[in-house]
Amino acid sequence: MAKIRPQVFACYQQFKSPGTLELIYVVASHGTVQSVAVGPAFGGTLGETLAALSHREVIESIAEGIRGEGMAVRFLRVRDTADCAFIGHRGAQISGSGIAIGIQSRGTAVLHRRDLAPLDNLELLSQSPNLTNESYRALGRNAARRAAGRESEPIPVRIDNTARLKHIVRTTLYHRIEVEAVVPGAPPVELSLLEREAGAGGAG
Repeated sequence: MAKIRPQVFACYQQFKSPGTLELIYVVASHGTVQSVAVGPAFGGTLGETLAALSHREVIESIAEGIRGEGMAVRFLRVRDTADCAFIGHRGAQISGSGIAIGIQSRGTAVLHRRDLAPLDNLELLSQSPNLTNESYRALGRNAARRAAGRESEPIPVRIDNTARLKHIVRTTLYHRIEVEAVVPGAPPVELSLLEREAGAGGAG
């Protein structure tokens, strides 16, 4: 922590937006890295998805899926856009494998590839209220499998055709908060990670 404390303090001084998200960053010996790019308000101003999953749960589920396929993972905060497609596309440009997952604070997620146009994608999970930890875990597995040239798997989601209507007000609020957190022209920043302390639970 001593090595990153000055950067953390400088970030707070610039944006005055405290956050509590803790992540885990591991680089495998073979150097293949999958990027997970989160939106500007993810884990800071906002702390959970529309499905009431903490942002930490989401990140840990995705990381578990990626690592389970033998890949390493890095996490980035994309600060210059709140659009899920562009968040994923930014991550793919930086990813060592050219594959990235982009996530908005409300939980919408996209699997992107470096050579695709921003509004194209490999997979899109648009109904965030219907996504579970297993959905995100499967998305992580698919990211790793596509990077390795293997077949992806179906992603399980809950079926609730009324979810969009039930969450329309919260969706609008989440979008506004995410947009207000955008810093035009700001480059992505890599997030540093801390393991959960023994016995700790809930969002970090």
